[in-house]
Amino acid sequence: MITVAPYVRVSTDNQLDNYSIEEQTERLKAYCTAKGYQIYQFYTDGGFSGGNTNRPALQKMLHDLRQGRFNAVIVYKLDRLSRSQKDTLTLIEDEFLANQVDFISVSENFDTTTPFGKAMIGILSVFAQLEKDQITERFTMGRIGRSKAGYFHGGGNAPKGYTYSDGELVINPVEAEQVREVFQLFLSGKSINAVAKLMEEKYHNGLWDNSSKIYNCIRNSVYIGMVKFKDEEYQGRHEPIISKEDFALANELLHSPERENAKSSAQKTPFRANYLLSSLIYCKRCGARYSANHGYYKCYSRSKSSAQFVTDPDCKNDNWLIPDLDKLVIEEISHIAVDGSYKKLLHKKEKADISELQKEVQKTEKAISRMIDLYQITEIPISQVKEKIEALQDKKSQLLAMIEKAQSRDMSEAFVAAMENFISVMETGGLEEQRLMISTIVRAIYIDGRSVELKWRI
Repeated sequence: MITVAPYVRVSTDNQLDNYSIEEQTERLKAYCTAKGYQIYQFYTDGGFSGGNTNRPALQKMLHDLRQGRFNAVIVYKLDRLSRSQKDTLTLIEDEFLANQVDFISVSENFDTTTPFGKAMIGILSVFAQLEKDQITERFTMGRIGRSKAGYFHGGGNAPKGYTYSDGELVINPVEAEQVREVFQLFLSGKSINAVAKLMEEKYHNGLWDNSSKIYNCIRNSVYIGMVKFKDEEYQGRHEPIISKEDFALANELLHSPERENAKSSAQKTPFRANYLLSSLIYCKRCGARYSANHGYYKCYSRSKSSAQFVTDPDCKNDNWLIPDLDKLVIEEISHIAVDGSYKKLLHKKEKADISELQKEVQKTEKAISRMIDLYQITEIPISQVKEKIEALQDKKSQLLAMIEKAQSRDMSEAFVAAMENFISVMETGGLEEQRLMISTIVRAIYIDGRSVELKWRI
């Protein structure tokens, strides 16, 4: 007598359809009775997806199969075994047939004891895979749509600083304040490990008890109001916790060359260099960075102290004595800090930003006019024209909102605070605090012979 192992499975989505555990079990029992098969044991996976083979009953069945305890595996329908073409064929060929165990599918009315049955296994598994891929595609498109609409797609796993309520992120005031503290500590020059230690010692809540949590927090753009899906970022509906300026500065420091090239994670502070202007200086002739060594700031291309940073081996840009360049930069910043001319720099930058946004609004309005004209002289369906115009109108609305925000915002708080406290910090602060201060004000320093140009962080 042939001994068979009936296998039944349902996923959550199938609990209410014709493939319930009870329905499959009854039909398999009736089939075995009609064929005169002896049932060794039912193997049942309730609430498990067919997208992979990591299912307890399936694994137990495979274990018993290898012990030779039955002659055939029987299922009600092929996709109960698996929805993956690869997994289906692997199970049948590498497990069942390799151990002289046949496979029978009742619904499709075939088994592997016949050549036709073996051929049909491959054909039907292709359609099972197609169905799975279509479900995955629809699911993915839905998540992309939600992300574009600004909805966070992490479900109940809300990031620190937020709770998940009615499908949206809502600020958790207590945790949000801790997130702000993480950024403040890191921007003050503390290492990732030091921030984790300070936060855990202060709060003892397990939210910040290792460096990975701090690192992921600093890198998470959800804190500036963005949502991310498949490496694409979209404007979120939720309220940001961190300003874009602080987020950008923190991430720039997080990935600075000095930090990335540190010998150990313990050394990876934002400002581990021993010189005031390290990582800020660039050669205006060849584009390479300047390094500090033997008392001078030197172009990497000229000093050739690190081959990976050489961009032009023939560069002859000037070396600068470290004290001389430090003094020059400090005096330049001090000058505009004292006379308040930095405010003019900020206003000029903000005015330029608004001008660029206004140009984009004009381009969008022209694009809308062109779409209307195109509809009048062609046979493009009105539905397509309407869809494109609505998209352009949405873009215009976003641009106008950005203009309104730019016109009403105050000057960069971090930049203004740094300018107001610059002289005091230069006189009494430590090296790390001084480097933070300069890095908050200056994005880059360009050297061209004896000419020095400062690019402001505005």
